Amino acid sequence: MELHTGLIEMNLTSLMILINIFILYIILKKYFWEKIKAFMDDRSNAIKDAIDGAEAMNKRADAKMANYSKRIANIEEEGRVIIKEARQQADLQAQQIIADARAQAAEIIEKAERTIELERTKAMDDMRQEIASIGLMVAEQIVEKEVEKTGQEAIVDEVINNARSTQWQN
Repeated sequence: MELHTGLIEMNLTSLMILINIFILYIILKKYFWEKIKAFMDDRSNAIKDAIDGAEAMNKRADAKMANYSKRIANIEEEGRVIIKEARQQADLQAQQIIADARAQAAEIIEKAERTIELERTKAMDDMRQEIASIGLMVAEQIVEKEVEKTGQEAIVDEVINNARSTQWQN
């Protein structure tokens, strides 16, 4: 039995298929729809939780990256400060070493000048003693020889020449 011929044909078989589909829909809805819906909701929630967890993990990773970047910047700045302080300390130590060296040099020069002055004073005292002893020696020779005035002048000249010789020079 054919009702209508065309693109969609309606016959008894088609009607039975539609009734079967409707009955299956009612059975599925009554017994399985809640389970399928719960499964689908659970699956959707699990996927949503996984996405939220991944986003939270990305946010924590971004926060840690920003924190590490700040730390690196702070460490670099601290390094610059440490290097600057070390340079300043080295400059201060160099200046202190130079000042100490200058003070030691001045002290050495002062000691040398005092030593030279003492040596000069000692040399002058030695020379006075030698001159005094030479004077006594000349006087002895003059007295011993009892020579004339011209002979005394020769003795004095001889003593003066001896005084000029290398034995008197230091």
